[in-house]
Amino acid sequence: MKLPAFDYAAPATLGEALSLLAANPGAKALAGGQSLIPTMAFRLAAPSMLVDLGKLEE
Repeated sequence: MKLPAFDYAAPATLGEALSLLAANPGAKALAGGQSLIPTMAFRLAAPSMLVDLGKLEE
């Protein structure tokens, strides 16, 4: 299944991640995607942005 359209961000710091999540009410944190991605594939979730926590330095 094709995922719905979304923006993607991979912040380097926790502060950047929190700012992105606060500024985008439809954003979701992505910490592995094992439950979020399948949920998106079945159209049960359609976040406007995924904020990838995997690249955080902190």
